[in-house]
Amino acid sequence: MSTPNPVTPNVPTIENAPERQVYLQRLFLKDASLEMPNAPRILTVEGAPQIDVQVGTGIDMLDVGVFQVTLQVTVTAKIKEEVAFLCEVHQAGIFQLANFPDNAEVQHVLAAYCPGVILPFAREAIANIVGRTGYPPVMLQPINFDALYAQHLAQAQAQAAAAPATVQ
Repeated sequence: MSTPNPVTPNVPTIENAPERQVYLQRLFLKDASLEMPNAPRILTVEGAPQIDVQVGTGIDMLDVGVFQVTLQVTVTAKIKEEVAFLCEVHQAGIFQLANFPDNAEVQHVLAAYCPGVILPFAREAIANIVGRTGYPPVMLQPINFDALYAQHLAQAQAQAAAAPATVQ
């Protein structure tokens, strides 16, 4: 009887990679929490919860060309101004980028493409966790990270243009 060998992905090194490559090395749930501060009383209150979703991203360089991208999603549900539940998920991925000629392209990939890869896994985690509260699961809607990144760049350029010039 043979024992199965672990499968390791054939990820080229940065030196021998073809042009502009993004390799997903790992996807993992870094942190998850659920709070129901007003349970069980809030479960008897009539009415549908008002849902607020906040999304953020974090980027950490782990090694040359290797980055951890974290998508933080916080879902808060309130009924009549009382918190029904608060669910927070930090879904992360480790990405290796190869042969990107300039930092602007790297930043775009890390801020727009990578969170889009991670989002379906964060969506599943949120739905599974919220489904255990007694309320219907929350299904996160698609997010256009390219548009959000473009908006972020436009705001940064506007702030830079509005800043007074310093004289040295």
